[in-house]
Amino acid sequence: MNRTDDRLLPVALFCAQAAAWPGAALARGTVPPASALLVAALVGGVVTAALALRRSRPVTALAVVTAACALGAGPLPTGAVAVLGTAGVALALFTAAAERDTFTAVLCVVTLAAWQSLHGITLHGLSAPDGLDLALTALLYAAACGSGLLVRRARRARRAAEHLLRRAEAERHRLPEAERRRMERELHDVSAHHLTAVVVTAGAALGLRDRRPELAAEALEFARDTGREVTRALGAVRAPAPSREELPSPQERLRALVAGFRRLDQRVDCEIDALPDGTVADAAYGIVREALTNVTRHAPGAHTTVLCRYGDTRTDVVITSAAPPAGTPSHGSGLGSGRGQGFLRSRAREAGGTLTSGPTADGGWEVRATLPGRTAAPVERTVPRGYRAAQLTAALGLFLQPLLPALVIRAESASSGPQVSAGVLFALLAAAQGIALLWLRRAPRTAFATLLGLALLWPPAMSLGEYGGPVLLPPLLSVLPTGGAVAAATAGWPGARGAGGQSRGHPGRPAWQVGRPAWRIGFGRSTRQIGRPTRQIGQPAWQVAAALAHATAATAAVLDRGTAFPVWAVALCAAAGAALAIGTARWYGTRRGRRDRADRDTREERLAAWTEEAVREAWAERRRIATGLETTVLARTADMVAAAEAGRLDTTAERAREALAAMRALLDTVTEGEATPPGLRPQPTLQALDLLAHQCRATGRDVEIRRTDRVPDRLPTAVDLAAYHAAETVLAAGGQEPALLELDTDGDTLTLTATGVPEAAGPALRERLATRIEALGGTLTTGPDGTLRLRLPLPGEEGTER
Repeated sequence: MNRTDDRLLPVALFCAQAAAWPGAALARGTVPPASALLVAALVGGVVTAALALRRSRPVTALAVVTAACALGAGPLPTGAVAVLGTAGVALALFTAAAERDTFTAVLCVVTLAAWQSLHGITLHGLSAPDGLDLALTALLYAAACGSGLLVRRARRARRAAEHLLRRAEAERHRLPEAERRRMERELHDVSAHHLTAVVVTAGAALGLRDRRPELAAEALEFARDTGREVTRALGAVRAPAPSREELPSPQERLRALVAGFRRLDQRVDCEIDALPDGTVADAAYGIVREALTNVTRHAPGAHTTVLCRYGDTRTDVVITSAAPPAGTPSHGSGLGSGRGQGFLRSRAREAGGTLTSGPTADGGWEVRATLPGRTAAPVERTVPRGYRAAQLTAALGLFLQPLLPALVIRAESASSGPQVSAGVLFALLAAAQGIALLWLRRAPRTAFATLLGLALLWPPAMSLGEYGGPVLLPPLLSVLPTGGAVAAATAGWPGARGAGGQSRGHPGRPAWQVGRPAWRIGFGRSTRQIGRPTRQIGQPAWQVAAALAHATAATAAVLDRGTAFPVWAVALCAAAGAALAIGTARWYGTRRGRRDRADRDTREERLAAWTEEAVREAWAERRRIATGLETTVLARTADMVAAAEAGRLDTTAERAREALAAMRALLDTVTEGEATPPGLRPQPTLQALDLLAHQCRATGRDVEIRRTDRVPDRLPTAVDLAAYHAAETVLAAGGQEPALLELDTDGDTLTLTATGVPEAAGPALRERLATRIEALGGTLTTGPDGTLRLRLPLPGEEGTER
């Protein structure tokens, strides 16, 4: 809803209220008194103004609307504030539930319902003749609050998915550059240490050949051993091991950073959790480095604490420094550019988080950043405990306010009706149904059976409370929670499996899961834990039971009131109505599930495409640089080793200088080189698995690659490409569970084992994998707990040429 709609909706409610009163009275020829029109105008103006500001101050708007309608209902005739008191309050409550946290929303609806209930009890007692209003009001508030919570959760899920896509897009551009920097760094290390040492050693031996001839043999041996080490190191640069253990982790980088500041006589304590590679780790590293640098400049010697906590929904990075020791000079206080705080905030903002900084109570300084966690969900601000206590205190005061008149006003007569009205009983049943709906995610079958049992209690409540209103209204109210449960279950377990019931990216996965289990919008427990019972209550048998239960309740209510129609006609009409209501709920759930699956598949296709593009660009960079290594540096290094083995010191020194010059020229090419055009990029092979795992970790999924020593470095081209694409397909199947890919060979068979893939048993994933391995004669088997094993035969030596 846009801003124009936000402003017009309160005006539309005001016009509807004016049409109901005094418009209807004026149409009948009755002119209300001027005082009543003035009060109605004041109440309508206050309510309209409050609703216009409900987005920015939802709880305040709810309180103002409720108070204005309650005060205006006293002096005004019946119906003068009916529209504003129902639709206006419901709109304010819906906005509070959609814009604020769950605790605040539930507290608002409970306090509001309790306040109105106690207010009615103090005026009419428990036997109010119009008790149905209480049930209708409770259901209205529950529907408004529940709808707001669903909208809020759907909005959070949508923001989380969009944030994940933005994160994946950022990593798509980051991965090729990171691969280029990695190779540049490692090539520089090889040239700076190994080749330079050979040049220096050989040159020194040549200069001292006449005086110290023994140095020549030592220089030749050093050149031979170092040349072989250079060959091994450059081989690791061309094809790094897919395990993340080869490079320092973000946790190790942060600890090394802290250790570096400790060597500058800074007292720094740290508690750092393991972080995945990616934008979050880079942002945390940059924030810690900038904060510690500022401490070194402005408060040298101050005790500093670095805290980095990586959780499911958020990553907290806190750097707290105490006041500097008295008399300590600050030599670097004027060296800063004044842009540090802005850079800190921009780092956190680019990573999808927030950052605050400011002085502490003891004269120190604190930098606190809140970044996304492993689920990539949007970061939510925490609420202080004092604010919660203030909320509870205000709610308790409003709850007890209607009881104050009972302390000073004595009832003059007792009601002659039943001790408990039907409205109170209906409200209790509605509350019980609401509680059952709350448990629908944790215990779906028990909660659904409870809803059906409560539906059968509405006719006895009508009889016990001597309900005299429309006989079909209570059964109709009782079917609403059941219909909502059926719609949600059907969306989570589509009835038509063959007609779009399966997701292309998530075969067998409940429909409205976007990286989450059924009945839960967000990220959390595995689908295997609560998904299966949820799908069971979406089956037709449960829906037939729901239709029968509500048909029985409607038939009992009509027969208890008395009717001239035969029993079979009443039962048939009740069954048709219940079947229509449950069928409509099922239709809506199926339609909602298909729409959510389509949106989810679109997002997953974009995510898979960006991951594939990032890996291909990074692989193209690696192959471009590796080609330069093979044609220049490795060839010169091999000549250097050959010369050293032949005992030619002059040639060894010359070849070492040529290898060093070639390495420096290659470094210039790496730094200034342009990206490979998309049409000329080579196909990734198993040597690109480290890039694929890095990209998956950067977008929030923990992926580990293990490759045994039995796997040869060079595989047949068809097998190499098929194995890589199979691994890419498995990891693109979705899910947030940690995944492990293991590569091994047993004789003439390459085995790829994937664990932590919940979609392993899905037919869509098996079909895609089968199309890739059929031509090679491979086999595919699945096991428990998301385990998948792929076997590819290795042809003879003639198939290994690339």
